[in-house]
Amino acid sequence: MARKPNPYRRPAAFTRAAKARGFPARSVFKLEEIDKRTRLLRQGMSVLDLGAAPGSWSMYVSGKVGGHGKVLAIDLVHIPGALGANVRVVQGDALALDAEVIAGEAPYDVVLSDMAPSTTGTRDLDQARSFELFIGALASAERHLAVGGSFVGKIFMSGEFPKAKEAVRRLFEEVRAIRPEGVRSNSFELFIVGLRRRAPAAEPSP
Repeated sequence: MARKPNPYRRPAAFTRAAKARGFPARSVFKLEEIDKRTRLLRQGMSVLDLGAAPGSWSMYVSGKVGGHGKVLAIDLVHIPGALGANVRVVQGDALALDAEVIAGEAPYDVVLSDMAPSTTGTRDLDQARSFELFIGALASAERHLAVGGSFVGKIFMSGEFPKAKEAVRRLFEEVRAIRPEGVRSNSFELFIVGLRRRAPAAEPSP
């Protein structure tokens, strides 16, 4: 049977559809697709959203986890507007607020990272910085994610991709690489998803 055309395939259509649904950016459709393909989010979950601006992901998660769930949204820039009654927004460096803010609300059922570097136009440099942000987000997930929890991290495709995927595989039972349809055709971003966090190895006895 012929596959129905996606009405949101064109970038402008994604943007209009996001605005029509009350989301500040088209990026919501990336998370929505990941959620549908992996059954990521459920009612009552605690979620950490790293690099949350302009807020579409946190707004989407707020509705999915409901009144008994909670979302901690962190970004360097101010996020205007209400993202949901169950969303706490913190402005600051997501990777520097680890002990001060993030640990206080741990453990989390899901850790999300849509973080990306300010691009320079030099592809190798942008890819290297993206890899660093991805590994930083994964380290936060390793510290604060509950056993059985999940991780979603954005990364720019590069020669470091296998290393990033292997780092996720070390922590999770299942690893998937997903490039949602909402990603612009000229972008080299994709998302690595880790499902079902393994229990940490027991510390050796002294």
